[in-house]
Amino acid sequence: MSKGNINVSVENIFPLIKKFLYSDHEIFLRELISNGTDATTKLKHLIAIGEANVELGNAQIEIKINKEDKTLRISDQGLGMTAEEVEKYINQIAFSGAEEFLDKYKDKDNNAGVIGHFGLGFYSAFMVADKVDIITKSYKDEKAVKWSCDGSPEYTIVEDEKTERGTEIVLHIADDSTEFLEESKINELLTKYNRFNQVAIKFGTKEETVPLADDADKDATPETITVDNIINNTAPAWTKKPADLEEEDYKTFYRELYPMQFEESLFNIHLNVDYPFNLTGILYFPKLSPNMDVQKDKIQLYQNQVFVTDNVEGIVPDFLQMLKGVIDSPDIPLNVSRSYLQVDGAVKKIAGHITKKVADKLTSLFKNNREEFEAKWNDIKMIIEYGMLSEEKFFDKSKTFALYPTVNDAHFTFDELLEKTKEAQTDKDGNHIILYAANKEAQHSYIQDAKEKGYEVLLLDSPIVSHLMQKLETANDKVKFTRVDADHIDNLIKKEDTVISKLTDEEKEALKPIIEDSVPKETYTVQLEAMDSSASPFLITVPEFMRRMKEMSATGGGMMGMGNMPEMYNLVVNTNYELVGEILNTKTEKKQKRLIKQAFDLAKLSQNLLHGEALTNFIKRSYELIK
Repeated sequence: MSKGNINVSVENIFPLIKKFLYSDHEIFLRELISNGTDATTKLKHLIAIGEANVELGNAQIEIKINKEDKTLRISDQGLGMTAEEVEKYINQIAFSGAEEFLDKYKDKDNNAGVIGHFGLGFYSAFMVADKVDIITKSYKDEKAVKWSCDGSPEYTIVEDEKTERGTEIVLHIADDSTEFLEESKINELLTKYNRFNQVAIKFGTKEETVPLADDADKDATPETITVDNIINNTAPAWTKKPADLEEEDYKTFYRELYPMQFEESLFNIHLNVDYPFNLTGILYFPKLSPNMDVQKDKIQLYQNQVFVTDNVEGIVPDFLQMLKGVIDSPDIPLNVSRSYLQVDGAVKKIAGHITKKVADKLTSLFKNNREEFEAKWNDIKMIIEYGMLSEEKFFDKSKTFALYPTVNDAHFTFDELLEKTKEAQTDKDGNHIILYAANKEAQHSYIQDAKEKGYEVLLLDSPIVSHLMQKLETANDKVKFTRVDADHIDNLIKKEDTVISKLTDEEKEALKPIIEDSVPKETYTVQLEAMDSSASPFLITVPEFMRRMKEMSATGGGMMGMGNMPEMYNLVVNTNYELVGEILNTKTEKKQKRLIKQAFDLAKLSQNLLHGEALTNFIKRSYELIK
């Protein structure tokens, strides 16, 4: 028997570990299983390179609970430790056996699958246990040993009768941590952190029914057997090569990741990179509603198949955090507790690569099956539009797949749209006018007017469209986006064959103050325009600049305070409409105001601006006019 002191610089290291090293006490199980996984993968590696002359067998990690003696046991069948190795790896806090192993064998294999790095994981056991035993036997021909520590800097090491290779860690659970003696709690933690562990994890047993043979008697009773309850999938889809997977495999894995998700994903992107960093994973595009209320934290970050976090901010660009799936990389820098990312240059490179892979996949989907891509556009446009705004490289690549749908359900890329409209939709200053609507129903009359004149009208209805248009206009200085109700169509797209006004300049000068006196000056600016006689007598339009700034302010990134500014509208009066001439020539002021009021309210009604008492009075007045 030997005794000694753990080599630490402060005597109260265990209280420090218990209180401050890990943010959540439940992490201990992940860390101890990771140690067992490392022990198994190290042995597998040594066998593969001929440095361990043993059989790996069906190596697995087993978890056992004993409520009577208040112990939780984690055992593996890995390479185990000699007494000397226990002294070296256990009694020196923050000495990482994993890092030493990787350094020793780095020239023989760079992908040993070893998890640990900091040498602190084992001591997380003292967050929930007031005593810990390690019973271990090395794969080398040496006696087994038992190490025991009660949470003080003192420990004991004695020989043990263990005959099988591997390590068993026995946690004597503290009185304040008895929740970890509950099967449901342990099952919850295994599912959270280790359901894709590289090494099989056994937790109890279960009964299975053996299927009857094809030639069995039809009245025969199927046999029920007891088998190991393996809680994890050791070879999840992301660890395989894309060429080895079918579409159904991706769908099955999606259901495995999100068992409560009833809708299938739209498509997936398989990440498989080995240079200049190692990165694997599968990202899924879910169906999204056309608003910004999207739940993030659906992408799970793993390191060598051990769950780290579902907060992937930093490694996954913000706009792609609306996706679902898994990312796994041994090269992701984590903090000492292996619970959070440390954002550095390597992380930024990984984020940039993920963006590139997503853009490449979208381009491929668009080129291979445009019809199917168009059918899915409404479900994915939020992600793409957000990406175009937030990532410059993604914006550049989006030209090949970003779509601009019209009110007639046609879809154009930006270049196709410019080519389609370059002749008909250019104003007198040479600006290329792109007309759009935000709501087909609310702007129906304006859309119809534009369509009758042969113009294309886009349907852009996402909440960030104002920001996107601003970005597109900045990138294309002769392109101007204008909503169909920003002005009358003849004023938006000036043509050589301008419409001649039926009113003289003197008549227009006389008419304007009459109308101005009948509408709220603080809200409406009156404009007299010569338009086709079939156009409405009064049109209410919203100046594009004012509306867009208010929308941008409402969704963030706009001009500060614009959201609190009063509503401003243009009242466009068609001087060629018969009713307008009648207003001018009516002799009585009372009738003149009644005509203006009725025409003005009709214009407000068409823009959904007539509400409450004003709407009630309009309806009553309309019935009177009918009588």
